[in-house]
Amino acid sequence: MQISTGLLFDRASAQMSALQNDLAKSQAQVSTQKQVLTPSDAPDQAAVITRLKSLIGKQESYSKTLDSVQARLNNEATSLSSASDILIRIKELAIQVNNGTNGDIGRTVIATEMKGLRDQLLSLGNSTDATGNYVFSGTKVRTVAFQENAAGTVSYGGDQTEISVAVGEHRTVAINRPGTQAFVSVVRTDSDGVSTGTGFFQALDDLIAGVKAADSTVMQRGLTEVDALHQGMVLAQANSGTDMKVVEQQAATLDDTQLTLTVALSSFEDLDMAKAITQMQKQMLSLEAAQSSFAKISQMSLFAYLR
Repeated sequence: MQISTGLLFDRASAQMSALQNDLAKSQAQVSTQKQVLTPSDAPDQAAVITRLKSLIGKQESYSKTLDSVQARLNNEATSLSSASDILIRIKELAIQVNNGTNGDIGRTVIATEMKGLRDQLLSLGNSTDATGNYVFSGTKVRTVAFQENAAGTVSYGGDQTEISVAVGEHRTVAINRPGTQAFVSVVRTDSDGVSTGTGFFQALDDLIAGVKAADSTVMQRGLTEVDALHQGMVLAQANSGTDMKVVEQQAATLDDTQLTLTVALSSFEDLDMAKAITQMQKQMLSLEAAQSSFAKISQMSLFAYLR
């Protein structure tokens, strides 16, 4: 079989073109520091990279949601802690006024302080978060939680619904606490044995009125009710603390998962620069050799052998 000069020329030209393409690809990889430049380069690897990026995006979204939840729970915890401290002070005053050693002036001073503390509790019950939403209004976040009318009567304007958000593939956490779960009601039983619920602020208002009127029965009842109000607040604090712990644990889990996914993505996507540069240098040498051979082949002709 005779090999023509043209065939040698074509083969050398094709080889040099392939080497030039390989070198161009290597240069582009080094420039971008990525293994896969287009999905067609490695379809399976590109599919894995796309999937990993999607999973990482979800983890980042969950993390942002957790940040918002944590901020809201921190706000809630601060309000509950302050409310608990105030109730402890009201209880101290209730004990003091029930010892029977206070005169009219003393009871007036105590009633005045109690009223100021009650108003502080109302303000805490209507706490808002960074977005202006009411913390204790349930899902009615734009409605004042505890509304006071002209007569001084307080009613709950929120609802009893808890809001839960996804913070993982199969994990949700509550981001709110209805006000009535923290600012609880008390149960009163009348002389006929009939029990009725009395709101948080109504119980405090009745106690203050009893102090002003020096009504020992009302003051004694008020002391017992303040203790119940405080117990309800402490329980709400405990539940809030549990929610915050869940958020912290989930945040740690998300961080670990995101790190694992990022490492996996790097192994499929990021380029080994030392290896890639070495490969590119080899391709450059091969291309130079091919170009040298091509130059010699392109000068070959029948007349060169006849001389």
